[in-house]
Amino acid sequence: MLNNIGLVGLLLMLLLTLGYYYAAFKSSWKGKLFFKNPHNGKLREAPIGFSWTTHFFWFFPALLRGHWLASLVMLFIGFVTGGLAWLVFPFFYNKFYVKNLIKEGFVAITTDANMAAIETYLGYEVPMLSAD
Repeated sequence: MLNNIGLVGLLLMLLLTLGYYYAAFKSSWKGKLFFKNPHNGKLREAPIGFSWTTHFFWFFPALLRGHWLASLVMLFIGFVTGGLAWLVFPFFYNKFYVKNLIKEGFVAITTDANMAAIETYLGYEVPMLSAD
């Protein structure tokens, strides 16, 4: 293996890998939002931060969550980019999932973290279920 890429190439690969996992751990676990759809009573939970399930299982978590469009987009773009997109999707998938839940009419009922910090991370205000 060293004959093909050399020691410098091996060290560069190691540095890139460590940098990737450092970024992943740094953006991991910002908390979890719990959602309810007031129209049909369905409950969903959405982790915030790096998606380890998407990292290890690619488009399958989106598929199992019923987020069909995201799973098809991830599958298509993953194949078009030769798999490189699989390194990027885990950083953004949970944000897409929360936005999709809100679009479907879900509202947050509670969180296990600081809501202001979650909204800052997401970049938008999350609708909360009113106490009426």
